[in-house]
Amino acid sequence: MTGQEFLQILHVAERLKDTPRHCTTSKGRVESVAEHSWRISLMAMLLKHEFPDADIDKVVRMCLIHDLGECFTGDIPTFRKSKSDEDIEQALLMQWVSTLPQEVAQDLSALYTEMNAQETLEAKLYKCMDKLEAVIQHNESPLDTWAENEYSLNQTYAFDTVAFSEWLTQLRRDILQETLTKIKSGQ
Repeated sequence: MTGQEFLQILHVAERLKDTPRHCTTSKGRVESVAEHSWRISLMAMLLKHEFPDADIDKVVRMCLIHDLGECFTGDIPTFRKSKSDEDIEQALLMQWVSTLPQEVAQDLSALYTEMNAQETLEAKLYKCMDKLEAVIQHNESPLDTWAENEYSLNQTYAFDTVAFSEWLTQLRRDILQETLTKIKSGQ
């Protein structure tokens, strides 16, 4: 890969810094997709000792790239995202990936294939971090930023995704407790 090719990848990825997400921060500022990707990467890194059989470096790589398609489509909240939206995002992402230097394109394609299949421990962990971070972020954001459907969604979202792991299921229960406490407090 040349320096120019490297820079072009970074210039596209930089778009995520300015791509707003549906969630807000604890101070009520709309967060970016880049901020979400950073935090799920941190979450994955912190799981190293909880999941010693997992290739945590691979999970972190998955977390870092998981929303690159949103460079082209923007963020669509999960409760509004249709199959058509997913297909368009995937097509635009893979069209871009195919233009990258061969070794980078192969690495990214392999990761996306594994992530989409959701068969390996690493792919499952990435998906859990993606979903759990959204619920955690909502718990951290002011209640007046929540959409009406998020009161119930924050209580049910991702339990099915974490079900393969007792540790993650307990984490999801802990997050639920934070949700219930937040709703009860009204803040």
